[in-house]
Amino acid sequence: MTRAERREQLIEVARGLFAERGVDGTSVEEIAAHAEVSKPVVYEHFGGKEGLYAVVVDREVRALHTAIRTALTTPRAGARRLIELGTLALLDYIDACPDGFLIISRGSSAASPEGSFATILSDIASRAEDLLAAEFSKTQLDPALAPMYAQMLVGLVALTGQWWLDNRDHGLAKDVVAAHVVNLAWNGMRHLEISPRLDRPRPPKDEADGVAG
Repeated sequence: MTRAERREQLIEVARGLFAERGVDGTSVEEIAAHAEVSKPVVYEHFGGKEGLYAVVVDREVRALHTAIRTALTTPRAGARRLIELGTLALLDYIDACPDGFLIISRGSSAASPEGSFATILSDIASRAEDLLAAEFSKTQLDPALAPMYAQMLVGLVALTGQWWLDNRDHGLAKDVVAAHVVNLAWNGMRHLEISPRLDRPRPPKDEADGVAG
């Protein structure tokens, strides 16, 4: 192999091991053994396990970030369509790169502080804020609440994606999952109450008196 080919081989081997065992559960010895090279070769290319892990994480973060950013900046797409495209972008990535999603969704801040899954979601939420604020402005909803609703929306999509990764063998197709996510997100937003309140039952009168006493 050329030096570049060897580097790519080590990245692919490590990617699978990190996804299966996590960075703490993977050793340089295992990476070298699976790549059929000696340990010094790994150190020569990446300086150690942490350097290799950082490269793997950076690649996956960039791939996912680019896919979702592209979806959310689709020209002339309405709010509902952008939610659909963003959901599909995440599910497409999970479908094509399950190992990569496992790695970054476990949390990668130790090796790449700017590349954790939480950082990706925060960036997506900030982009969704403007989308939601514009929709809120068309109604009586307070646009100042858009950041909170953006977090809710992104959390819904991200957690559903994590669930689907573990349950893809149960027969739920990607497009079906995306359609249900959009159904809940979009139809839920269309029927938002202006001033929502908790439907909390009041305590019995004598119990309330006892608390007051």
